[in-house]
Amino acid sequence: QVQLVESGGGLVQPGGSLRLSCAASRFTFSRYAMSWYRQAPEKGRELVAAITSTGGTTTYADSVKDRFTISRDNANNTVYLQMNSLKPEDTAVYYCRADSYGMRYWGQGTQVTVSS
Repeated sequence: QVQLVESGGGLVQPGGSLRLSCAASRFTFSRYAMSWYRQAPEKGRELVAAITSTGGTTTYADSVKDRFTISRDNANNTVYLQMNSLKPEDTAVYYCRADSYGMRYWGQGTQVTVSS
């Protein structure tokens, strides 16, 4: 059974940093584009950042550009989201997603709370 397991969430003060990880298993990770989404309370799920299968191209939501960095390690089947200069509006459950030729998998999510 395919697994995507996020970790690294938590409570952080405004201006702080967190690094999320998403460990993948039971599928060919290097063939999948990976992305991070987030969902704040009473809001829809939104794309935060995406990275192609080789890591050659990345995309960011305007709201996180220059603060967040997505990266991947295909040797270890893991995708990361480095989040710097966090703001209260970044508070959400963060999900990783894998996509390849019509196949799509979601992780269970990790909570990020930015508050003083």
